[in-house]
Amino acid sequence: MRRLAARLLTTLALALGLTAPAQAGLTASAAPLAPDFKVIAFYNGTWDAAHIDFVKEANEWFPRTAAQNNFSYTATTDWNLLANGGVNDYQVVLFLDDAPRTAAQRTGFERYVRAGGGWLGFHVSAFTTDAGSWPWYYNQFLGSGNFRSNTWGPTTAVLRTEDRTHPATTGLPATFTSAVSEWYSWSNDLRTNPNIKILASVDPTSFPLGTDPNQSWYSGYYPILWTNTQYKMLYANFGHNAMDYASNTRLSSTFASATQNRFLIDGLKWLGGAGGGPAPGDPISETTWYSLADAGHGTCVDARAAGTANGTAIQQYTCNGTTAQQFQFRPTSDGYTRIAGRGDPQQVVDVTGVSTADNAPLQLWTYGGGGNQQWLPVREASGRYHFTARHSGKCLSTTGTSTQGTQLVQRPCDGSAAQSFQLTARP
Repeated sequence: MRRLAARLLTTLALALGLTAPAQAGLTASAAPLAPDFKVIAFYNGTWDAAHIDFVKEANEWFPRTAAQNNFSYTATTDWNLLANGGVNDYQVVLFLDDAPRTAAQRTGFERYVRAGGGWLGFHVSAFTTDAGSWPWYYNQFLGSGNFRSNTWGPTTAVLRTEDRTHPATTGLPATFTSAVSEWYSWSNDLRTNPNIKILASVDPTSFPLGTDPNQSWYSGYYPILWTNTQYKMLYANFGHNAMDYASNTRLSSTFASATQNRFLIDGLKWLGGAGGGPAPGDPISETTWYSLADAGHGTCVDARAAGTANGTAIQQYTCNGTTAQQFQFRPTSDGYTRIAGRGDPQQVVDVTGVSTADNAPLQLWTYGGGGNQQWLPVREASGRYHFTARHSGKCLSTTGTSTQGTQLVQRPCDGSAAQSFQLTARP
């Protein structure tokens, strides 16, 4: 009923030409009409170039992801919104690089999560050497206590998924390689806390973890992702980019791992109440041939004139069951696949000219490992899929018309029927 009311009020406001004034100190991304849930991210962005750079990157990545997954994202440095009820209209709060400092901010945050609000914290949001200054947050809510040690320099880690039943981790494999980060350890053993469920930890194959022999981990148990079952919360140990401190240049990306990003997206959807994420193990088979029909007009993805040569246009066409409309999804890495044509499986769906532009056309081209030839299948609640290009982050799309023979393109992911495809297995 609340969502229906919100839709009606939004429609009325648009009809009357009304707009809401922006809140001071907030920078909000454009969001689809009636988002499934709303996220507000707090940050300071004032300490350590690596943390500042992570915040900058997060405030670019999350708005794009919000547009692709129908939630809204607002970033702010005004931590007093926690104290004065300014977060009450949001379903999820993020801490990017810090935690509340004043008594009023801390009280407001505790009240928010005790009332059922969702929370996702990164890296520094759990850092403290004085857990006793806020024991509820550090010892109970997070359960981690004080910071104990860190790895250096920042590196990837092989992570072991310990619990694939949680909505945030059902889409993760048994092990996966993280993006680059500095990693923290804690004074408390989270395994002894009955309220803490560890979702992923450092796999022993990662050791030694770090590049400085004096700040590396050689053995031991190190939680990376976890939740407190008494609250709707998630903590992620990552959030520190590798940097050239002399030139203040970014050397890595926290969002370079598609598998790690899957945790963030599914985790946010769970926190925001928008679904439980995909089932363990994607139902797409790498040995099955599929036809792809768009949800907008029911036309099929088709290699023009059943061509197999480089440059053959990928178009929309009436579904006819021919091999020109049959494709196989062959894994590359981190969840991405190449979409091979049945006429010649060495030919794959390719974004022409490695373009990152909107409306760049799609074609067949011999697979060479390019990011413009790799697509991330994302299963939707309907059971259909949309496909995100690895090099651009944009979605495989029809043009939205029903015209036969119109070449497919890449466009910003918008959740529309033109980007939503039903897969049907073919013999």
